[in-house]
Amino acid sequence: MRASALTLLAALALAGCGSERESVDDGGGGETTAQSDLSGRVEADGSSTVGPYTTAAAERFRETNPDVRITVGVSGTGGGFERFCAGETDLSNASRAIKDEERALCERKGVEFVEFHIANDALTVVVNAENDWATCLTVDELKKVWEPGSKVDDWSQIRAGFPSERLRLFGAGTDSGTFDYFTDAINGEEGASRSDYSATEDDNVTVEGVSGNRGGMGYFGLSYFEQNREALKALEIDGGEGCVAPSVETAQSGEYTPLSRPLFIYAKTESFQRPEVEAFIGFILEHESEIAEAAQFVPLTDEQLEQARTGFEDATT
Repeated sequence: MRASALTLLAALALAGCGSERESVDDGGGGETTAQSDLSGRVEADGSSTVGPYTTAAAERFRETNPDVRITVGVSGTGGGFERFCAGETDLSNASRAIKDEERALCERKGVEFVEFHIANDALTVVVNAENDWATCLTVDELKKVWEPGSKVDDWSQIRAGFPSERLRLFGAGTDSGTFDYFTDAINGEEGASRSDYSATEDDNVTVEGVSGNRGGMGYFGLSYFEQNREALKALEIDGGEGCVAPSVETAQSGEYTPLSRPLFIYAKTESFQRPEVEAFIGFILEHESEIAEAAQFVPLTDEQLEQARTGFEDATT
């Protein structure tokens, strides 16, 4: 499905930077939540991985600012940067850092921005729930499957002892930051991948593909696995020091290598002149841990969070 069909609209409540919902007496001995007078619209687009995080953050504002609307598109990290650098959006969700050519495009268009590291992720390799032969794959085995020119099309070709089961591959499209990160971490070069797999910018398509094929394999962010763990099985990854399962704990500790990664929101500097945008980013950074856990991502470390908050202060003063 195209990005336009994937756009999520929500009327969202935005709280000011560092603010909490204010409880006031309703005159009858009870309490009600005070609403601010913020209004306007904030438009975000980009990574399908980060999209649920932005949505989870935004939903926490609903009761305090019903007059602010946030549009969250999921056209992929690359597609999001195209719109962002064209000045069409306020925020760009990204599952990788901005590339030099994207930075140059923004400069040519006169779009200045601030990068916010908002969470961490454990990129997860998944197989069908009926797969009872594979529990852990090495990086070399994954490379054998996914490298350019690979002709591996049966599980028996991956490792001796695996059954003869047709291998069906599903994964991120080339506009996705997940594609960029996975190919770099597994194949040793960003963008280097076999092309004969079902590629999509919509991770839900990968969920359907893998869950519908006994020999299926795919990859996406940890949150999509957590939402679909009844239909899928996550593989442990051996990055050279033994098999490690993807989780919040292993990503935070650095044990889950090489598929732990940072997640970003890029904010247009000009948009900070609008109070609804400043309030939204400020609230995210004030409640980062709560939002990350709700969206099933890995919270920032104290040092990472402090750096993000410093960047916000510099951009708004």
